Amino acid sequence: MSESFDTADLLALAIRVAESAGALLMQRPEVFDVHQKTSAVDFATQMDHASEKLIVESLLAARPDDGIIGEEGSTRSSKSGLTWVIDPLDGTVNYYYGLPGWNVSIAAKDEEGVVVGAVFAPSVKTLWSASRGGGAFQNGLPITCNNPVQLNRALISTGFSYDLALRHDQAARIARLIPQIRDLRRIGAAAVDLCHVAAGMVDGYFEATLNEWDLAAGGLVAREAGAIVTGRHGGPANHEMVIAAGPTLHAQLVGAVD
Repeated sequence: MSESFDTADLLALAIRVAESAGALLMQRPEVFDVHQKTSAVDFATQMDHASEKLIVESLLAARPDDGIIGEEGSTRSSKSGLTWVIDPLDGTVNYYYGLPGWNVSIAAKDEEGVVVGAVFAPSVKTLWSASRGGGAFQNGLPITCNNPVQLNRALISTGFSYDLALRHDQAARIARLIPQIRDLRRIGAAAVDLCHVAAGMVDGYFEATLNEWDLAAGGLVAREAGAIVTGRHGGPANHEMVIAAGPTLHAQLVGAVD
């Protein structure tokens, strides 16, 4: 049985914790302790782990019966029916190199899906937030995706898998797409890509091999801003593929990236 919760309180908590983690991450170290994950180009740093520790401790201090799904391994079953899905440092490579676009992504979900989401990118002083049925916001102002947009006028963002075996197929997909669109952008952080769709800063986004923590908060922000967020062939967004755009472009982009 799920406990009742106040959506506004959940969103306020997500925002507060994301901002605290962002402040921690802005204290960028001079020397990184790098831990390889799935490949030599997929890694975490001591700051990924420090941010996740802060987030988990803060969320559980406020809501001790909630569950946790975290990129760096902080998995905990829920007793309340609510589970937090967190990416403590989305865009670690950007962070490591001193590039903008990295962020903290925090979402909460129940049995019906994601309830609230906050994506905080402190290097560009931007907070995106959304609640289910409550709209999407950038720094407190309401946002909507671009629509209608035709594929041949669309600015599209994407990302590439850390699974090196998949990059040949991804490169071939990009080669087919480039002649059909206005241009392509590669930001380096999935949650921000989704929020850029929501805010009309790009027209659409697609990427393969996202994990739940990459998609949860940013996906809600995009949907609440009017974007359609699916997987291949218009099915559910999942690890295989995520496609996000306004309704007109989405219908065309689904066919273009299959």
